[in-house]
Amino acid sequence: MRLFCFLTLFFTLSIQAQFQISGIVTDSNNKPLPFATITTSDNSNTITDVDGKFTFKTFTKSGDFIVSYIGFQTKTITILENKKFYSVSLFQKTDDLKEVIISNENPALTIIKKVIANKNNNNPQKKLSSFEYKTYNKLIVTANPDSIDGRIDSSAVYKDFNKKKINIDSSDYKFKEIISKQHLFQTEKVSQYQFGNNKLKETVLGTKIAGFKNPIYEVIAFNLQSISIYDNKYELFETKYENPIANTAPTTYNYKLLDTVNIKGRETFMIYFKNKHKRRTSGLEGVLYIDSQNFAIAKAVMRIKGVLDISGIHEFDYVPNEKVWFQSNTTFKIVKGKNDDDIKILGGTIQFDGDVAEDFEPRKKAASDFTYLLSESNNFDIHYNTETPIKNPSLYIEIKDDASKKPEEFWNQYRKEALDQKSQKTYQLLDSLSINKRIEKRLGLGRKIINGYIPIGPVDLDLKKIISYNNYEGFRLGLGGITNDKFSKDFRIEGYTAYGTKDGVVKYNLGAGVLLDQNTNTWLNGSYTDDVREIASTVFAVDKRVFKIYDPRPINISTFYHYKSWKANVQTKIIPKTEAVLELSRMYVEPKFDYLFNYNGQLYSSFIMTTAMVSIVWAPFSDCMQTPTGRTESDKRFPRFTFQYTQSLPNVLDNDFSFGKIDFKTEYEKKYLNGQKTSLLLQGGNAIGDVPLTHLYNTMPNNLTKETIIQRITFAGRNSFETMFFNEFFSSQYVFFQIKHGFDRIKIMKKVRPSLVLVTRMAWGNMEKPEQHVGPTYKTLDKGFFESGIELNKIYKGFGLGGFYRYGPNQLPEFDDNIAVKISYVLDLGL
Repeated sequence: MRLFCFLTLFFTLSIQAQFQISGIVTDSNNKPLPFATITTSDNSNTITDVDGKFTFKTFTKSGDFIVSYIGFQTKTITILENKKFYSVSLFQKTDDLKEVIISNENPALTIIKKVIANKNNNNPQKKLSSFEYKTYNKLIVTANPDSIDGRIDSSAVYKDFNKKKINIDSSDYKFKEIISKQHLFQTEKVSQYQFGNNKLKETVLGTKIAGFKNPIYEVIAFNLQSISIYDNKYELFETKYENPIANTAPTTYNYKLLDTVNIKGRETFMIYFKNKHKRRTSGLEGVLYIDSQNFAIAKAVMRIKGVLDISGIHEFDYVPNEKVWFQSNTTFKIVKGKNDDDIKILGGTIQFDGDVAEDFEPRKKAASDFTYLLSESNNFDIHYNTETPIKNPSLYIEIKDDASKKPEEFWNQYRKEALDQKSQKTYQLLDSLSINKRIEKRLGLGRKIINGYIPIGPVDLDLKKIISYNNYEGFRLGLGGITNDKFSKDFRIEGYTAYGTKDGVVKYNLGAGVLLDQNTNTWLNGSYTDDVREIASTVFAVDKRVFKIYDPRPINISTFYHYKSWKANVQTKIIPKTEAVLELSRMYVEPKFDYLFNYNGQLYSSFIMTTAMVSIVWAPFSDCMQTPTGRTESDKRFPRFTFQYTQSLPNVLDNDFSFGKIDFKTEYEKKYLNGQKTSLLLQGGNAIGDVPLTHLYNTMPNNLTKETIIQRITFAGRNSFETMFFNEFFSSQYVFFQIKHGFDRIKIMKKVRPSLVLVTRMAWGNMEKPEQHVGPTYKTLDKGFFESGIELNKIYKGFGLGGFYRYGPNQLPEFDDNIAVKISYVLDLGL
């Protein structure tokens, strides 16, 4: 009987816990009011989202709640027993909110300065020596069915007085029917966070993605919002902004004290902040709740409204023993903003038609416009000042081998609430759809195609080897590939063969590798190659493979050298945030152009090089992720540094010359929320000793020696000097700098939307021992080389056009010779 009463009581409490109130707050013109404060009868607070919508739970079906908003009259709403949705309209005060002018008398600024001064005392990562906690996260992509007009629209076209043809548009109806039953996408994750020695590590204990048996690591690693609210840069949707409590924030933000509210039994100041600067897209804005006693953050709402409407909410619990506010919950939401462009997110693309139709009339909202992403995280099992050592602290994320194989009992243990029927249906339907449509297999196939492979049984066919063209070989026809996991996970064989229609010679490569350590992706490889290569070109061994359906630059290259090489190398990621290659090779080199190398009076038409090389790329600001399949870069950040050193080995395997080469590259890239991007590239090299021209530097020329501009039109390279002629300059030391700034695509017509890119390149160089190089005529870069240009990329079907101009000391006498017009092609795979 006691058991029955206990179960009855538990069931009753569960029903009460599920009683939910929701609604929307608008102004008198029916426009939603984001960040309106909702205070419930139990003195808890919530806030409306970017759409002015709110949701809170109550244990009683009666009572009231208070709605307040900046510059509007406060309103008290009575909760009715049978009413769950409330539409609240607020009236504006006569003393409307004015633009805030910061002065010494501004109380909000005074409070913010105290927050800044006390950051180290309130930041858990500064105040506490260590801590650990677990987090349950649920992410959904869905829509509110109540927001969608589900009627079946029809339009009639009359052929005559007796007949008519009716076209049915049921897309909204079908979308509403689907979204009423399930979410469009859903994931769950349970993680353990550990902090110690100023490092934070996430260990993923369990992960579940609707429609996928194996985890999508890109989704797991996707960073929606900053974990800490105290960092100088606050990250929202992989874009960093100056934090409103950064040391220099008062010069960036305006602040206004709105109210004082009670949070967790402590009085807090409610401070509104907004970026001062007027920009095309809004800067960061939101509300901070500041503890009135210790000036710590008790709650934070961060928001961006522009291309996307994004909000991130951080909630905290006060821990009296540690005298610190520790984060308890985070919420992230993203909806469509004021844009016509498709939005790339989580490896996919959300498509929008825009708010304006082709006739420039306001477009009626389609059902898909109401789609939003919502991610909620709840922290629990929190321990402070722990002594547990962190394993592999250099990793930002580590995913356990069995994370995707957890039983339902595991999830029931960590879920804050049991899955509702809609969420359960989402797993069932998406899992079934994934199997029927073979989505997981198609995703794997798509990934390989993007990298330039097509899997055929146990072999991935290399698309780069099928056909290409250059001015020496003519059409290069070939076949190549590498074995995949169906063949073996610990051993691989790769190779290719190719034939040039112009030189009539067969080239080939054969190699094999064995996996030494899966966790660090360490491979021992060996290969033999008989092929040709462009002279004086720089190749970094650690550079990622870049697949292009068509690589245009080699078309006009005529100067190659033939080589036969034996190589053995070790590839590894054993050092944190690096990837390295250590290689030994013996290479026979034969220039295929008019050239002799003068070494101590002896002329060489061919030579042997035995070398040792180490190549390493270091990404100190990137985050690394350990997965069951190895170590990867979870968050690629800049700058990145690449170093490569090559040293010849005298008297080893008939090596002819003694030399060393140092090459380096630094890359920086910054993406903006408004679609713009700035990229910088600094690259250089220094060859010391006796180095043939074949292994020096040409600084990436890409211009033809033709008389007219029209004759010189060809395809643009990636980082090439478009106005520098092939074989015009050679250097034994050089430095190259490039800056590009790309603007968002400009809509001229529906299918004509070019992307404007401004480019400037420059290089300096020198040639040591020029007397050693017999045959070709060339110039040096001791006075520098400069060019600038404009690219209009993706004008139509991926094709674009660019113009470049050569200036400075190496400018040519004829004006036309300094101009280069280039065709570009960008393949957009939507990823």
